[in-house]
Amino acid sequence: MNCCCQNKKTETNQGTHTDIDLRLMDEVINHHRGEKGSLITVLQKVQDIYGYLPMPVLKEISLKMGLKPAQVYGTATFYTQFRLKPVGKYLILLCQGTACHVNGSERIETALAEELKIKPGETTDDGLFTLDSAACLGCCSLAPVMMINGQAYGPLNSEKATRIIRDIYAAEHLKAGEKI
Repeated sequence: MNCCCQNKKTETNQGTHTDIDLRLMDEVINHHRGEKGSLITVLQKVQDIYGYLPMPVLKEISLKMGLKPAQVYGTATFYTQFRLKPVGKYLILLCQGTACHVNGSERIETALAEELKIKPGETTDDGLFTLDSAACLGCCSLAPVMMINGQAYGPLNSEKATRIIRDIYAAEHLKAGEKI
């Protein structure tokens, strides 16, 4: 890609982009190569493989599918479903739709950010949690609601939300045999 990230090693909480095995996406690209309108499908499947869409992956998609780098990058940055940075093991999506907003989603976001010691859009230093928001999760009857790795939790308040995070954190450290 011809952008500011070209030819630079970009550090992430999961290593450098040079650690990426670009061959992992060959099957997806070969299956969809030449298929008009398949870019979003390719990006979705490739993101499933890597967990996010690092720049070398976007460049490889561009090259192998015969698309302009700007088209691939533009698509990946336009849709909120695509991530250009790695996310934690647990992706927390906090709904900001109308029903959730009027029922206190901002207070929940503040409480989760304080609990995790990160800002929305960031990942904890241990790589366990990423806190993000969504315009609507489609679970209005559970408002306010959050999803963690696709599992809906609601209706929430600040205390219930932080308890869920603490329980996950405790379970992770129990698996690792650590004391909390």
